[in-house]
Amino acid sequence: MPSMNAVPTIFALSSGAAPSAIGVIRISGSQAGAALAALAGRVPQPRRASLARLRDGAGKPLDEALVLWFPGPNTATGEDLAELHCHGGRAVIAAVEAALAALPGLRRAEPGEFTRRAFANGRIDLAEAEGLADLLSAETEWQRAAALANAGGALSRQVEAWRDNALSLAAQVEAVLDFADEEDAASLPECFTWNIAGLADELQQWLTRPRSERLGEGFRVVLAGPPNAGKSTLFNALIESEAAITSPIAGTTRDVIERSVAIGGAAFTFVDTAGLRVVEGGASADEIEAIGIHRARGELLRADCVLWLGTEGEGPLGAWEIAAQADRDGFAPKVAARFTVSAMSGAGLAPLKHALIDGARGAMPKPGEAALNARQHARLTEAAAALTAARLLSDPLLIAEELRRARVAFDRLIGRATTEDMLDALFGRFCIGK
Repeated sequence: MPSMNAVPTIFALSSGAAPSAIGVIRISGSQAGAALAALAGRVPQPRRASLARLRDGAGKPLDEALVLWFPGPNTATGEDLAELHCHGGRAVIAAVEAALAALPGLRRAEPGEFTRRAFANGRIDLAEAEGLADLLSAETEWQRAAALANAGGALSRQVEAWRDNALSLAAQVEAVLDFADEEDAASLPECFTWNIAGLADELQQWLTRPRSERLGEGFRVVLAGPPNAGKSTLFNALIESEAAITSPIAGTTRDVIERSVAIGGAAFTFVDTAGLRVVEGGASADEIEAIGIHRARGELLRADCVLWLGTEGEGPLGAWEIAAQADRDGFAPKVAARFTVSAMSGAGLAPLKHALIDGARGAMPKPGEAALNARQHARLTEAAAALTAARLLSDPLLIAEELRRARVAFDRLIGRATTEDMLDALFGRFCIGK
């Protein structure tokens, strides 16, 4: 195994692109202390900010900065760590980075390399790293809360509890196998089947939860109905932008228009569609509009929620009946309208938005609750399948093998067993300096 000195010490700007008020340059690795001494002239007391004048290898002043020293292994990366809190001008940052690059054993960090070292050194596990990546890319309050739960170890603690449970069950099976040749051979206790069934059922409940990808994709709301029903006007009002062209001329919207927005902390994708109509003989109005109508019908199948602005009762099953254009002369209300709105005056829009937020709340992970991504869902599915198989078996040897499969799936979920390709893909999502 290579020594710590064989692993390059890395550095990067960790506070965002210059110019800024402060530029924080992070250094991690066995040469972090030597780098700090080379630029600041000394290594300050651990975990205490100290003012120092930074100089390059030729003794030329670079900046006056706060410097901090964090000896490993109890650091963010598990290695010796130093931070230079410089002035955030581009020239200052460039000069300090150039001075660091000239030191032996130092190089610029690659994207996600600080976090990857934290994972490699056991400071975080894979589920926490994925949560941190999601936290960095979070754009809504719900995304932030879910990512923070995973980054803080909520999912990891749950997986560890499941793994400990599986280990306990495996120990009972091993005890039976150890005494299999004895005259007074032991047998599995009656509660064993109940316990393994309970663990399998708990995993199944987690598997039915909304996945974390929903937080990024957003709650998909499709506006549908015939031409001139007010879809585009309502669409613009909901996204608070003039994204769709509105006109009294029927068929103005000829294609699908999508916009993603955040409302009440939740991500939404609103979809405006071509008016659904046919002419005599079943042919669409023209070839271009036919394509738009075909795409509109496809969007109805993908929707989490359809706002139907057409004739009452003619929308798809489960659609919300919307009585739109309530401000128009000759407005005909719907008997069972869920909402009556006027996109022009704003009447009825607030209750509609609140209802959409409630709908999204039910379809997405609960705010602050740990949620599974696709990879984690696949690993948990493997564990649940192994436990389900084990509960149906009577041979202790076969039960032990299924419990081993479940433990392997748990280990893969939190990164005890993983592949370099998968790690490259994950940590490539991070920015340089994280």
